Amino acid sequence: MESPDSATAGAGHRPDTGGRRSEVVAADGTGALVVIPTYNERDNLPGIIGRLNESLPGIHVLVVDDSSPDGTGQLADRLAADDTDARMHVLHRTAKDGLGKAYLAGFEWGLARTYAVIIEMDADGSHAPEQLGSLLVAINSGADLVIGSRYVPGGRLVNWPKRREWLSRGANTYARLALGAHIHDITAGFRAYRREVLDRISLDTVESAGYCFQIDLAWRTVQADFDVREVPITFTEREVGESKMDGGVMTEAFLMVARWGAASRLAKLRGRG
Repeated sequence: MESPDSATAGAGHRPDTGGRRSEVVAADGTGALVVIPTYNERDNLPGIIGRLNESLPGIHVLVVDDSSPDGTGQLADRLAADDTDARMHVLHRTAKDGLGKAYLAGFEWGLARTYAVIIEMDADGSHAPEQLGSLLVAINSGADLVIGSRYVPGGRLVNWPKRREWLSRGANTYARLALGAHIHDITAGFRAYRREVLDRISLDTVESAGYCFQIDLAWRTVQADFDVREVPITFTEREVGESKMDGGVMTEAFLMVARWGAASRLAKLRGRG
């Protein structure tokens, strides 16, 4: 039975991770990197960075900016320059080619350094920095991927339009049935990975660029038999700026999930044969 504060989504044999099942991140966030992709988030970024620093004063942050025309990248540079502890970093990209590509660039940057845990978090305030600690607690307890979930007991949605909620719940139900993955919020973008996961799941072969990027990486993690868990979070609709979601990325997700699910079932049938 799932506990109200942590649900295991992918159990079983875990790949050899060198015995590193003990604590890998300090209570203040030391040892972890938060990757925050940005495009026109100038008004939101300072508040998010400030809340992160207050909640986890040892954590490092990488802002991955896709040449925002509103000056988000330049603001991030100034915030980094003012950080006397050198915990904030900025990666500038010239192409705006999707959330997934921005995260992959951030992962590559983090994996080239010594971070034990790499975290995804939105810049728009929908993911509360104050709740990141609960994801890190689950990582330290042995999880390989921890997803901040809206749809496990204790998870909440605040100020989200009902249409968006129905689309999100429907997409998660569809992905769960199509893939056979026992994850309640596989589309969620607030998550923490042990570096061993990102080292192993062939990031150079990831093609998904939009909404289904989150599904893609979670599915790869499950397929590799890593320990995936969910912890409840409160997801709050952004107050400033506009959502980057559109119909095209939803269509991409629908088609790719169908393809992955069919491939998985075919592989199981062949294995039985």
